[in-house]
Order: sequence, then structure tokens, then C-alpha cells
Amino acid sequence: MLLRTIPRAAAVSLLLVVYVTAQVSPSTPRNAHVQLVEAPSLERGTEYLTIVRWTVNNPGGSPVHYGIVHYGVDPKHLDKTAQNPIRLNLWHPTTMFRVRINDLKAGTTYYYSIEAKDATGPVDMTSSMVYHFSVVPDSQYHPAATAANAKVP
Repeated sequence: MLLRTIPRAAAVSLLLVVYVTAQVSPSTPRNAHVQLVEAPSLERGTEYLTIVRWTVNNPGGSPVHYGIVHYGVDPKHLDKTAQNPIRLNLWHPTTMFRVRINDLKAGTTYYYSIEAKDATGPVDMTSSMVYHFSVVPDSQYHPAATAANAKVP
């Protein structure tokens, strides 16, 4: 009988651990001065997949935030938008945003600006600076070349 109760106790304990770790993170006080810690850079820049990343001090607020990239082929008309959600780590002093942009045209220069916002609506930070990168064909992708290609005008 004792052998039968041990697996049940272990199962209940496992369910309790899963339940506790799956709870929603609470909101924290919002940081009034969210600033770039690391400027936007190109993590990858190919026609199939482009990733833009940047780091800010921890914005606080809702546990879910969105990194947003406004982009286009004209620096004065950033008419397309890509965004990705992230979950804040309340114990880290900084937060890295990574935004995926799909299906760009190889050999084309794209211009972009960045924004980060809380899932409940308030904007954490907006960069008025316009950055640019050129997209390489997937067959010519090389990480070092991609990093060198991300320039600030």
C-alpha cells in the first residue's frame, strides 16, 4: 500500500510545481525613464529572415511587452511594421527586444526605427533615429558580414 501512495504523492507534487510555475507574472511599477542601453543592430539580414535587436533598461509594467520595428525603403516613409512579444524578466536590469521581419527583397536597402510598448498599451520608448541595413540573398548569408552591414546613417 505504501508503494502505491508514493507515486500519487509524487504526481501531486509535480502537478503543484507545474501549476505554480505556469502562473501569470504580476505587473511591476513602470520605469519612468526607459532608455536604450544597446543601440539597434542587425542580428541577421537575409531575404527570408531579418532580425533587429536592441536593449533597454527594464521598463517594468505588464509582464508582456512588444518590440516594434517600423520599416520601409524610403527613410521618410516607414510604411511597414513588424512586432514580436517578449516576457520581461523582473530580476534583470535590462531587456532585449528581438523583432523578426520576413520576406524582404535581396539587394534592397531598408530604413527603420524602433519602438517598445507595454502589452496594456503605454509606449515604453520610441527612437526618432532612422537606421538602415541592406538585405543579402540567403545563399550569401554570413554573420560577420550582416553585423557590419547594420549602420547608423
